[in-house]
Amino acid sequence: MSHDPRFFAFLKERIGLDVASVGEAIIERAVRQRSQAVNAQTVGDYWLHLQSSVDEQQALIEAVIVPETWFFRYPESFATLARLAKARLAEIKQMRALRILSLPCSTGEEPYSIAMALLDAGLAPHQFKVQGMDVSPLSVERARRAVYGKNSFRGGDIGFRDRHFTEYGDGYHLADRVREQVRLQVGNLLDPALLANEPSYDFVFCRNLLIYFDQPTQKQVFDVLKGLTHVDGVLFIGPAEGSLLGRHGMRSIGVPQSFAFSRHAEPAQPEPAFKPMPAPLPQRSTAPIAPKLRPFTSASAQVVPIKAPPSDAGDLLSQIATLANEGKSAEARAACERYLSSHPPAAQVFYWLGLLSDVAGSALEAQRYYRKALYLEPQHPQALMHLAALLESQGDSAGARRLQARAARSERADSESKR
Repeated sequence: MSHDPRFFAFLKERIGLDVASVGEAIIERAVRQRSQAVNAQTVGDYWLHLQSSVDEQQALIEAVIVPETWFFRYPESFATLARLAKARLAEIKQMRALRILSLPCSTGEEPYSIAMALLDAGLAPHQFKVQGMDVSPLSVERARRAVYGKNSFRGGDIGFRDRHFTEYGDGYHLADRVREQVRLQVGNLLDPALLANEPSYDFVFCRNLLIYFDQPTQKQVFDVLKGLTHVDGVLFIGPAEGSLLGRHGMRSIGVPQSFAFSRHAEPAQPEPAFKPMPAPLPQRSTAPIAPKLRPFTSASAQVVPIKAPPSDAGDLLSQIATLANEGKSAEARAACERYLSSHPPAAQVFYWLGLLSDVAGSALEAQRYYRKALYLEPQHPQALMHLAALLESQGDSAGARRLQARAARSERADSESKR
């Protein structure tokens, strides 16, 4: 299929999706799949069908947005939430229940993780309520069912599964005491009336979503999020989104790996952030790195594809990806150093070191590693985009645009070569 801007514009209008964030090929693939599903003979026929069917419009959105998440993703966020929740209850003298929002909530792993974390921290059920919201009715329905497979339980510490789940033949069933803490509904952040009559929330989780929007839409969505968050509240975002909040008067609360921000009266210096790569599938609740994926996310696979030999070098690179995606930055960095001490330099290793430096707040160090990756592999897509984001945050807009253009050309060439 040719690049048909009508479908890009449709997704931009409906869910705010910026085609540059995922690549045109992903949207085209979804259109082809849906065209075949409804037996449309041509792209034009499918467009006419799309315009006349609300169900098909939602089906196309579902085909583009494939959720990928798991319980207690970014563990420090939930540990931080538990500490802040206790302090917040003391501040308000326990006069009301804490209000917590998770959006997009995908298939429920995040809002249920919030509830489990607070129950495990000793909060009573009457002391907090969690609201989950997602643009996908299918995801919300799966969340309401609350039955999960093994892929939803990742990382070394899954003791919570024994405490809060019961295993049956069709998967792990979440306990009613956790489900009762969470209310789920369908909703769109681009809806100006979203939660208009609701009181503000003490804590809002909106992770790995802003990176899929262009700058005007990011500003629009941020204004909504800021309005939903209590003036003394905390907003949890994805690791790639720190600079976006920094530019809009939010400041990191200073807890490493929590990705938590609060309001700040004075303009704050943005946290070093790394802009995501075009991802194969936008994910809403954001995971391990897959081909052309954003940091610490996974749309379909857990490891970046590598060009290293399929020996111990490949195993070590896979280990680096796993450690980083589990938030074990020190161990991931050590694994990178082990790789470099026993194997020839690899662009992917320097990219990982740059990403780990970005998360740690070492912008200059991150730049050096990204440039080393590009020296070895000039069109390394993730390194191009993350270095561009750093240059943009430092005011070098021209340099950032050059790198973004290089990444876009590489993406187009890769897409065309696969046709």
